[in-house]
Amino acid sequence: MAKVSTQYICSNCGAKAPQMIGRCPVCGEWGTYEEEVSVATSATKGGAGLRRGAKAQRLHEVDAKEEMRIDMHSTELNRVLGGGLVPGSLVLLGGEPGIGKSTLALQVLLKMGEKKTLYASGEESAKQLKLRAERLLGDASNLYILAETSLERILDSVTDIQPEIVVVDSIQTIGTEAIEASVGSLSQVRECAARILQYAKEKNVPFIIVGHINKEGSLAGPKVLEHIVDTVLQFEGDQHYVYRILRAQKNRFGSTSELGIFQMQHDGLREVLNPSELLLSNNREGLSGIAIAGAVEGVRPLLIEVQALVASAAYGTPQRSSTGFDSRRLNMLLAVLEKRVGFKLLQKDVFVNIAGGLRVSDPAIDLAILAAVLSSNMDIALDEKICITGEVGLAGEIRSVNRIDQRIREAEKLGFKAIMVPSGQKYDSHNLRIKVVEVSRVAEAFKILLGK
Repeated sequence: MAKVSTQYICSNCGAKAPQMIGRCPVCGEWGTYEEEVSVATSATKGGAGLRRGAKAQRLHEVDAKEEMRIDMHSTELNRVLGGGLVPGSLVLLGGEPGIGKSTLALQVLLKMGEKKTLYASGEESAKQLKLRAERLLGDASNLYILAETSLERILDSVTDIQPEIVVVDSIQTIGTEAIEASVGSLSQVRECAARILQYAKEKNVPFIIVGHINKEGSLAGPKVLEHIVDTVLQFEGDQHYVYRILRAQKNRFGSTSELGIFQMQHDGLREVLNPSELLLSNNREGLSGIAIAGAVEGVRPLLIEVQALVASAAYGTPQRSSTGFDSRRLNMLLAVLEKRVGFKLLQKDVFVNIAGGLRVSDPAIDLAILAAVLSSNMDIALDEKICITGEVGLAGEIRSVNRIDQRIREAEKLGFKAIMVPSGQKYDSHNLRIKVVEVSRVAEAFKILLGK
């Protein structure tokens, strides 16, 4: 006989409680507990993701030959995955609504016309998928589409068709008959992911499941979902900008330091192989408040344009706003500017923007941000042929950064005449055509940049 159980699960972290509570004791969030009523059957006992009958074996007896990866016909996606898709792996693709998750998944399958693929959607009808595929173009001769929300029927179709890659869009719209819970609930999401993982490992078929994110920016559903899958890809970007960034937050078969950059167009996503050329504008000559920063996102060097605007506070209370950069770090940098350099910005509004809609967390752009702020405050344009990189410490010192050689070579490749780097930083000076300017203090850097 089926056993009915009631429990309360935190929608933020997946913690369980026997009764309703206001604040989660694990993550500290308020009002996140939801009631889950599930019916345990013989199909769910012991866990759907467990394979029975496995025998222990010596470590040296395990066949450790690296499996051939599947080429996704996308340089950026292959880079993020670590060289391609591993057979039998489960990949979770998350991102904001409308950012291009479904477009990316369908476009990749259309590029792989030589392989038999399946696109299962619980959000769109077959006609809608057909219209989107025609817009994206590509070879659809071996692409099968399925508009279905039942996990059992999806897996039956996979067994019948035997595709080489399966996309499920999205995991929140798929339900299983094994448990009696509403589709999209925490129990359903967890159980469906575990069943898909079991099938992928047993049949050696890779699955890509699309997942939505919540208002905090994290993947919707229990946190255990990220632990179940092999790879977690985050698709980021602003809907008002054309650039999209694909990051690997977790990857059991590769590095998590890689990222891919795409450009949204009317006919789908286009790969950006050299993003620095597209992120830099050509009409910045004579404009104040603009500095070029040598950043590294993942292991890829990027030259990005940092824009700043300093103006008198019109309504009494000065504003501090940043787009694409941590606002708390901006406040820290402004405090360093006042304390260590002597520039007073207490009665002025300060706005900072990373051009192109990118979000950059590299601390090496600190010096470039301060240079842009001072340039706008003094209304003096910086030399457009100089690139700036360096982390700013609380004492006003310029701290060393990683991958300095890649930053210098990227600036040299794009035609910059000089690059400002932290003093004492070791770099390869062999055959360098670009001038390297070393600075140790923020005040020293400003004297060179502004001529003051």
